[in-house]
Amino acid sequence: MGTNGSKIFKFIQQLCCITGLFILSSCHTQRLFTGDAQNNASVSEVFAKQAQLIQPDDKITLSIWDHEELSIGSLFGVYNSNEVYGKWVLVNSEGKVMLPKIGAVTLGGLTIQQATDTLTTLYSRLIVNPVIVLKVLNREVTVLGEVKSPGTLQLEKEYTSLVEVLGKVGGPEYYADARILKIIRGRDEQKKEYTLDLTRLSTIERENIWLQSGDIVYLPPFKRKSLQKEAGTLLPVAAILSSLAVFLTLVK
Repeated sequence: MGTNGSKIFKFIQQLCCITGLFILSSCHTQRLFTGDAQNNASVSEVFAKQAQLIQPDDKITLSIWDHEELSIGSLFGVYNSNEVYGKWVLVNSEGKVMLPKIGAVTLGGLTIQQATDTLTTLYSRLIVNPVIVLKVLNREVTVLGEVKSPGTLQLEKEYTSLVEVLGKVGGPEYYADARILKIIRGRDEQKKEYTLDLTRLSTIERENIWLQSGDIVYLPPFKRKSLQKEAGTLLPVAAILSSLAVFLTLVK
């Protein structure tokens, strides 16, 4: 083999080495979220069942039985009017909403039950024994990572567990690493990241992890998923280069 052939042979050898190193170095997963993980907090303490409070910018619907004229997005009507048709009122920055016949009412800082009790008292001045259902439409959690149907889910109940949410998104995928499930809670400077090892929690503990509106759940993949994906792309290239290297060795 001439000088040019030797140079080509060395280049292919180097390229094979670089390809192999890239495959090995790719065996890791990128952190989707950054920040200090709060790993020392008690699971039962952090994720205890807590009634959520009505907040500014919440979307409220109000259903009063047999009184469509007083309802906003009534569940009791012939046609269920909901958020799709704009049948809701927004809680303003002061925690107040404007409601038919009774005007401005402060609901911010109350639970749904407390707000329902307040409205029942107010509407009792107008109608006898009002039956009231109050709902907050924009309470949601986001589920990302190795689940069958990642996305945003509306919290229709007052209390929703992590197990229920994972069930609604179809459960974990094959490569999901349940040892490092992450829950991000809060906003801005109040945001905290919690890492849970679901494989080490008892059944009771897993069923008593309660989520709140705005939570982000991230189920990362095992490291081997990244390796297998990269290997599937790069190994055919490496095989071709190796074959060329063997061919050049034989004709040298």
